[in-house]
Amino acid sequence: MVVLAASIVSKSGKVLVSRQFVDMTRIRIEGLLAAFPKLVGTGKQHTYVETENVRYVYQPIEALYLLLVTNKNSNILEDLETLRLLSKLVPEYSYSLDEEGICKHAFELIFAFDEVISLGHKENVTVAQVKQYCEMESHEEKLHKLVLQSKINETKDVMKRKASEIDKSKIEKNRGDKGGFGPLQSMGSGRIENSFSNLSISSSGTGFGSGSGFGLASDVDSFSTKPKGRPTSAATAPPKGLGMKLGKSQRTNQFLESLKAEGEVILEDVQPKLSQSRAAAPPPTDPITLSVEEKLNVTLKRDGGVSNFDVQGTLSLQILNQEDGHIQVQVQTGDNQAVSFKTHPNMNKELFANDSILGLKDPNRPFPTGQASDAGGVGLLKWRMQSTDESMVPLTINCWPSSSGNETYVSIEYEASSMFDLRNVVISVPLPALREAPSVRQIDGEWRYDSRNSILEWSVLLIDNSNRSGSMEFVVPLADSSAFFPISVRFLATDTFSDLKVTNIIPLKGGNPPKFAQRTQLITDNYQVV
Repeated sequence: MVVLAASIVSKSGKVLVSRQFVDMTRIRIEGLLAAFPKLVGTGKQHTYVETENVRYVYQPIEALYLLLVTNKNSNILEDLETLRLLSKLVPEYSYSLDEEGICKHAFELIFAFDEVISLGHKENVTVAQVKQYCEMESHEEKLHKLVLQSKINETKDVMKRKASEIDKSKIEKNRGDKGGFGPLQSMGSGRIENSFSNLSISSSGTGFGSGSGFGLASDVDSFSTKPKGRPTSAATAPPKGLGMKLGKSQRTNQFLESLKAEGEVILEDVQPKLSQSRAAAPPPTDPITLSVEEKLNVTLKRDGGVSNFDVQGTLSLQILNQEDGHIQVQVQTGDNQAVSFKTHPNMNKELFANDSILGLKDPNRPFPTGQASDAGGVGLLKWRMQSTDESMVPLTINCWPSSSGNETYVSIEYEASSMFDLRNVVISVPLPALREAPSVRQIDGEWRYDSRNSILEWSVLLIDNSNRSGSMEFVVPLADSSAFFPISVRFLATDTFSDLKVTNIIPLKGGNPPKFAQRTQLITDNYQVV
């Protein structure tokens, strides 16, 4: 198997990134890539094209093609495996899969391609290993950055001293120019106040009169050390119309501008904005939207067993148009006897108990309309379920730390129940303080190390019948087993424990039932292994 080149091209034939792994001229590779769009057929299932000399193995990525150019003697199965690995790497380095995003991260992609393919042959690596290899730190680079930063700090100190000397020289020059003779206003209230903050001038008018003959230097010292009387309004009051100003002074701004002119990167202070505690849901477009949400609070013991299992659910209603407010909601509550339901105080409890219909006590009163608030709409129904049965837990985590020599080997395994398909699963494992990222030996999924909080995050995009169990193994320096707890878990699911479903909307004023949409999700509120 020999891979001649790995490229990313647009569907119009524009080459965005191309990495050659054998010796070939630029004219030849440009000719091969320019001929590719003309060879791609439409409506065909296979993703390779052969010519007399080479084979094109490609995969569409949105509006682009990820392309391998190989010789005809290469093993197409290995080529497809290489292409599949590269297709996983491209989104890791370029989040926007368009021409601008690919060109912006071209060098990162080339470095990643080099880790996968060497001299035309595929290396036995995974996505996590490629990311780790590309993020390797260099001691020489660190040393160079430290030296560079020390020079920058030294230059900043020199600039500060020079600026201070210039200010002092201006003050001395102002003293010599104005002397001790002149009216009170010739003192320059702003300059004297800025230079001598504790200066106090007598209001009697005899200190600096036009014929007083006092010297400025000696009198300033005497007034600063021995204040007499009350300061005059001209010397202490701020300029009219300006008031109090908060923020950086003009001199500081000039100093920052000089640093920017010399190429320094200045981080401006940004006032933090109030962020919402939870992401805003997309606005509803259907006339009626019913949201079923369950929050899961679970505490598992590290040695097995359930310490706490609590499910709290809500059914909320959103109505856009006022004419759709006179309705009743027919629901199906499922067969889970452990779930206890409670209706809103304004709901007709007997109607719900007998017919599983949610309606207001006063049928002539409509439901509130308009956009939902942060609570997600008008609450109709609440329910709760508590249990100590470990079989009800959707995801169990087993952590096995073991020490050997100066290292600790940690094996973590998850087992998912067949009740739910879990999405966006993230298992956060706390680690002791480390100088570098842990060594991950084996993992089913992806991993990320948060060095600031010293947390290893194990993420699995989807857990279904194909991967109900998975494991991860990593190695850290010698540490106590309690350092890897508590383990936090978060995930989403589109099924719920209550299995509550909205079956029908009943209009109270006749006519056809209005259209409605149902949103169902199970989320983790506090899910830990302690």
